[in-house]
Amino acid sequence: MDEQAGPGVFLSGGGGSGSGGTGSARAPPPADGAAARAHYSIPGILHFLQHEWARFEVERTQWEVERAELQAQIAFLQGERRGQENLKKDLVRRIKMLEYALKQERAKYHKLKYGTELNQGEIRAPSYDSDEGNEIEAPSPPNSSHQLSWKQGRQLLRQYLQEVGYTDTILDVKSQRVRVLLGLSGEPGDGPPDRRTGPMVNGTEPSSLKDSGMMVRKKPLSSSASDLSDDPDTEEALKGFDFLASPDELDGSDPRRGEDWEPMVFLPSGGKSFILGRVDEAVSNELALGELGELAQLTVANEAESLGYDMASNSEALRKTWNPKFALRSHFDSVRGLAFHPVEPVLVTASDDHTLKLWNLQKTAPTKKCAAIDVEPIYTFRAHSGAVLSVTLSSSGAQCFSGGSDGTIQSWNTPSPNVDPYDSYEASVLRGALRGHSDAVWRLVYSSPHHRLLSASADGTVRLWNAADVSPALAVFNGNGDLGVATSVDLVSSDPAYMVTSFDSGHIGLFNMETQQLVLKFDSAGPCPCKINRVLSHPTLPITVTAQEDRHIQFFDNNTGKPIHSMVAHLDAVTCLSVDPNGLYLMSGSHDCSIRLWNMESKTCIQEFTAHRKKFDESIHDVAFHPTKCYIGTAGADALAKVFV
Repeated sequence: MDEQAGPGVFLSGGGGSGSGGTGSARAPPPADGAAARAHYSIPGILHFLQHEWARFEVERTQWEVERAELQAQIAFLQGERRGQENLKKDLVRRIKMLEYALKQERAKYHKLKYGTELNQGEIRAPSYDSDEGNEIEAPSPPNSSHQLSWKQGRQLLRQYLQEVGYTDTILDVKSQRVRVLLGLSGEPGDGPPDRRTGPMVNGTEPSSLKDSGMMVRKKPLSSSASDLSDDPDTEEALKGFDFLASPDELDGSDPRRGEDWEPMVFLPSGGKSFILGRVDEAVSNELALGELGELAQLTVANEAESLGYDMASNSEALRKTWNPKFALRSHFDSVRGLAFHPVEPVLVTASDDHTLKLWNLQKTAPTKKCAAIDVEPIYTFRAHSGAVLSVTLSSSGAQCFSGGSDGTIQSWNTPSPNVDPYDSYEASVLRGALRGHSDAVWRLVYSSPHHRLLSASADGTVRLWNAADVSPALAVFNGNGDLGVATSVDLVSSDPAYMVTSFDSGHIGLFNMETQQLVLKFDSAGPCPCKINRVLSHPTLPITVTAQEDRHIQFFDNNTGKPIHSMVAHLDAVTCLSVDPNGLYLMSGSHDCSIRLWNMESKTCIQEFTAHRKKFDESIHDVAFHPTKCYIGTAGADALAKVFV
């Protein structure tokens, strides 16, 4: 290069040398490589340094990304390992518990059946404090000199992953993979999207039910778990479950061994858990044969489930339980009857003390003696010269009718529920008396469609009255007393033109109120008729219900007059009946001091409670449902009326 550059490159110019003459001198030749170094300028050097620095930064960034990925993978694998160990320890504890309970039940059953102790060796309760054989220490770094820095870096990485929420995701995903490997079911949302979930059986998913219980080794692993089968940690974890099918640990277990796990399917059991009490004979027989039976329900899938009864599957679990709320204490003698206002929380009671009382259940006064709330009457009706035996209200609640032992029916204008108890006497409350009966009036029924009033009297007759005035009776039924003495009467709700009447002879008659004729005479369910204390018509169905002196409640078909059901309902005479407005429940009262609530469809008792005390071998005289509100009322011989909510 130096030879090619030539000497003229470093001269200042040809003209300068010629004018200089002989006095001018030639410049010294340049050193070797000077021409080559002339190409490295300052901008070129800076550009080269910037390019190399950028390349170094890119490589360092790639290295850091790769390092972060490897650290995340390490944390991922460590989380998987912890999940495997936790799941293994949980399963081992559960299996130990089941083994111990199974041995106890077998010994108990053997002793009860044969009278001798079953020789199973020493039975010791499982200890959950020590986890020898279940705890695998975390791997330590190869070089112990760097242990401290390794732990610090590991802790820093864990904190970083916790901040970004990655550890939870790792644990969830890997726990699901471990569950699949062990043959356990995961959460419903963790499965593949095309997996269809069926209905739950006894509160457990079908997949969980199918995969729960003991695990036996039978056939090779499925392809879904092949990606984890070569993991030494996985193999080590699986070896920890070899004792599950050991004949020394469990009697009757399958001695065959293979390469992998297959779940044993147990059918669901509808009974209670073995922890709650003795197992029945069928379950005991299964236990004697080596079957787990109901113990198979205790799996990881139902870890948080209650060990009690499955009340959610019971259709009666949501029914209302009635509890005492109000105690009405103002009467001085037995309370014979009561009637609720159709709309308001108002109650009218009739008593042997010759009075009726009006109660507003919203005007209460708490007492210190009991949980029930005392209610003071807001009005007292006085017109009868003897005991008041029955009471009823009109469909609007504006009128009240009462029948007494003096043979009269008094008609009243119902006072306002907000009346002042200490107001002056109002003569307009008493409308007048309906006279015609010659003996006590046992029962009154108001007919809403025709504004009529029906009365059953001890004189043997049933009379029909115009409820709008105090005129004489419109019609008289059983005037000759052919059927006996009337004890109760009710309107046929499915056909208001008919009424049903009971008699002390045990007969029941269906009358047409327009023609005043006996349409149908019901047949008695027993060999000999018994006195009927109360007759009741179902609000929606053509069914008549009777309360009888022989402790029975009978059901009759209004179309045929034939009995359709009969049951012993109480320990003493059944005195009163009432059906809720929807016709679903029947309430009965008896002289055995109990109130019982019955399911009309199944004819079974769903609740029983004691309401009143006995007085002269009498206890409960009347019961009633409120037409529109959640109240039931009872009237007793102890001079009390009670309201339940």
